Amino acid sequence: MSRNNLSSRLFHFFPVFLVSLMILGGVPLQAAAASVGQDAVAQEVRKEMQRLIQDEGLLDAAIERGIENYIRKQRALAKQQKARSKSNNARNLRQVSASRDHIAGNPDATITLVEYSDFECPFCKRFHPTVKKLIENNGGKVNWVYRHFPLAFHNPGAQTQAEASECAAEIGGNDAFWRYSDLIYSRTRSNGNGFPVDGLVPLAKEIGLDTVAFKKCLDSGRMTARVAEDYEDGIKAGITGTPGVIVLNQKNGEVIPMAGAVPVQRLQQAVDRLIAATDKKQ
Repeated sequence: MSRNNLSSRLFHFFPVFLVSLMILGGVPLQAAAASVGQDAVAQEVRKEMQRLIQDEGLLDAAIERGIENYIRKQRALAKQQKARSKSNNARNLRQVSASRDHIAGNPDATITLVEYSDFECPFCKRFHPTVKKLIENNGGKVNWVYRHFPLAFHNPGAQTQAEASECAAEIGGNDAFWRYSDLIYSRTRSNGNGFPVDGLVPLAKEIGLDTVAFKKCLDSGRMTARVAEDYEDGIKAGITGTPGVIVLNQKNGEVIPMAGAVPVQRLQQAVDRLIAATDKKQ
């Protein structure tokens, strides 16, 4: 601000300063008003404030800062509410069951990574080896539960492959499910038509399954309901896309929801956080 502008503003506000000084100095209010003219002072103040606001934008910067602060606070609040909502939804996760779920790793592990996935999702294809690495890195402390969440725009491929993996599990057990699933993920090009439907039976033969029984299972459509159950459970748990991940502490029920093909470092942070919380309580 230039000295001329500063002098001009002081000149306009001088009557106010004068009145204030006279009052503080013990001069009666009536005398102060009479000396300067109370109405004139008020009028000058109003005029000057109006000029500063309208012509020089005196309050613009303050208003902008206020708006920016408000937006920042609202975004932070929305983020907190969204995170809280995801966590609350994740608590609706269906209980892990060895008789119902496909589990890789130590079935008695403290931490379970529950993945809702789609065989034709390119991000799920990328994420598949990441979870394997997490299991390997944690020496029996973490296991992996795979549940189906075939996305409509990846059908019929995603749905049919999910049903085929369930037929593999019915015929060959948990190990067959994982071997069959691993091969699909390693070979699919993703996005709906990445693995040919007519290759599902030969894939079963490749891992040593009875192809007659496998084809009969797949053609029957009886696994459709099983896949749909997983999908509905995912919706209840707040899953909206794939891969949808919920890291669960089996000892205290604490959960950390995550979305997308997150790197192994972030998964490890979630695991460490849940384990540390358990250790503090012991």
